[in-house]
Amino acid sequence: MTSMLCKQRFPFRFGTTSYIIPADILPNVEYLKDKVDDIELVLFESDEYSNLPPAEDIRKLASLAADAGLTYSVHLPLDVYFGNEDRKERDRSVRKCLRVIELCRTLPKSAYVMHFEDGPGIDINKFGSSDRLRFVNNIAASVTMLLRESGEESRMFCAENLNYPFELVWPMVEELGLSVTLDVGHLEFYGFPVESHLDRYLSSTRVLHMHGTLDGKDHNSLAHMNPETLGMVIRSLEQDPVGDKVFTMEIFSEDDFLSSCEVMGAWL
Repeated sequence: MTSMLCKQRFPFRFGTTSYIIPADILPNVEYLKDKVDDIELVLFESDEYSNLPPAEDIRKLASLAADAGLTYSVHLPLDVYFGNEDRKERDRSVRKCLRVIELCRTLPKSAYVMHFEDGPGIDINKFGSSDRLRFVNNIAASVTMLLRESGEESRMFCAENLNYPFELVWPMVEELGLSVTLDVGHLEFYGFPVESHLDRYLSSTRVLHMHGTLDGKDHNSLAHMNPETLGMVIRSLEQDPVGDKVFTMEIFSEDDFLSSCEVMGAWL
């Protein structure tokens, strides 16, 4: 099976998400441990539902990682709004991230992946200059608090590009010593130029998110990604002097995983 052949075969850490088979995180890691080098732990909690693993499962995840040579890229919760104008909302967001960081303290980690957003459904592209400045300043204050209270190295936190121009937050990311999650699937989906983003941000990138677009939706198999884009990324990573970046196929089904592995297998 091609998926078995991709582990430890690339000059980067080959990975995918913790939701490939229809089961909880632990069974997914059991399924993936011999197929990938890194697993993105997609963690969330709300009033209705939480998938945060209990302490016993965390110990098991650590054991599986040690046995299989795995690392985990921890995707911090999506419903956090570091740029919100309400101080209480920003503090709530930081506290939610701190709970996840503390939960994952003993796991071997490649990165923490972060979204910089203002609030649910708020389109930052519609902001004027004063709102953009307020947004970036609020994120800087939130991240500074997170770094201080987490005790983690700033470079472990990776700001992900979303639907607004990444250069809006880049000066703050650079100033605080953060890293980048370069979501190439997002670049294609939202129409941003991939080559210029690779040129500008790859040296600061710890994690890349790779996924294709199908029927107007992203996070599909790499079989639906522009082959020229995929080739550009892989060649850039092959030339990377450090060679420790994480290549996460950010997809969420077994069919998409297996077909993506077939695509990647052709690069072996």
